Amino acid sequence: MERILTARWGEPSPVGLDRYVETGGYRGLEKVVREMTPSQVVEMVKASGLRGRGGAGFPAGVKWGFVPRDRYPHYLVVNFDEGEPGTFKDRELVERDPHLVVEGIAIAAYAIEARQAFVYVRGEFLEPGWVLQRALEEAREAGYLGPRVMGTDFSLEVVVHRGAGAYVCGEETALLESLEGRRGQPRMRPPFPATHGLYNQPTVVQNVETLANLHFIAVRGPDWYASIGPPKSPGPKIFCVSGEVERPGNYEAPMGTPARTLIEECAGGVLGGRRLKAFTPGGSSTPLLPASLVDTPMDFESVAAAGSMLGTGAMIVLSDATCVVGAVRRWVEFYVHESCGKCTPCREGNPWMAQIFRRLEEGEGRKEDLPLLESITAGMFGRCFCAFGDGAVSPVVSSLRHFREEFEEHVALGGCPLRVGTGRRA
Repeated sequence: MERILTARWGEPSPVGLDRYVETGGYRGLEKVVREMTPSQVVEMVKASGLRGRGGAGFPAGVKWGFVPRDRYPHYLVVNFDEGEPGTFKDRELVERDPHLVVEGIAIAAYAIEARQAFVYVRGEFLEPGWVLQRALEEAREAGYLGPRVMGTDFSLEVVVHRGAGAYVCGEETALLESLEGRRGQPRMRPPFPATHGLYNQPTVVQNVETLANLHFIAVRGPDWYASIGPPKSPGPKIFCVSGEVERPGNYEAPMGTPARTLIEECAGGVLGGRRLKAFTPGGSSTPLLPASLVDTPMDFESVAAAGSMLGTGAMIVLSDATCVVGAVRRWVEFYVHESCGKCTPCREGNPWMAQIFRRLEEGEGRKEDLPLLESITAGMFGRCFCAFGDGAVSPVVSSLRHFREEFEEHVALGGCPLRVGTGRRA
């Protein structure tokens, strides 16, 4: 397909303002602020079918339509706290083509009538944060941000706020808590950020990749955008392919591209010519899918029908030389470390799961550990304060469903079968 979001990624350094404008940049912003009302921009994005690329997949235009027009100020908050294991698309978008994101910020802010935007940057993203800050300064000096954008009545100031490296701050309400100076813990919902968000005012929280699509929707039109990919999940998508593949990296493809195409054609196939065992469609917090489902189209509906979630489009690939129990153990330990501790199911359940995985891996597993794991996950799923708990149990539940025999072999053999030897090797 035509490269859209990644068209300028071949540049030797981050795309500066002059190069961005030379290749058509800020034409989308100019069109919306000069020719369209905010409500028309919202309807345009609704018509495009753009869905959020941060994990939930909620339609962006619909979210913007929830913002009340009788209470101000409104805020736009950009979620650049990309902490999901296996996800690295937003970082590269900002590092390579920062003005595409800046233009998207300005278009979204105009649509929701916000005069102030905040970009919440993951604490570890030092270089991307500097690149984005320079781009914002360039845009302001050129009149694309600041007072009277491009000579119109629209004004916008953008503040970069650095987080401190907490995974849970990728959850939008925890992000808002952190942005307001409090501990990053999720809020009770409802009310939702669209009506009671930052400083208790109407707020839209949007992912970096989602905003990067707005220039193209404005310039080429919503019908063109909606024609890419399946009708319910349209548009281009940046898929992060990592793990046991020959060429890990970010690959742009239409939504609905089969997982096999991304693994074999884009990423060069499974490392060392081994066979595929499993993959995550959307990062470590999405259920594992077995190799038998590798032809699943990578869009929201198809992946859900296969028993998982598209999430961020972060595909972590496992070969037949990898122990699923060991891989999931590392993810569980990550969630133990990153849990904010606000609610009991998550605070207690994650360490309990980690203890069981440790026993299984160290040869101390018991046959009752498997139903115990299932009991713990049932007590966590849908019962935590935010989606963190659901994400933590997803790889556990799915690995037990698809690879239960590996768990049973850990118990029967007193450790990982790939270490103690069963003949069941690649």
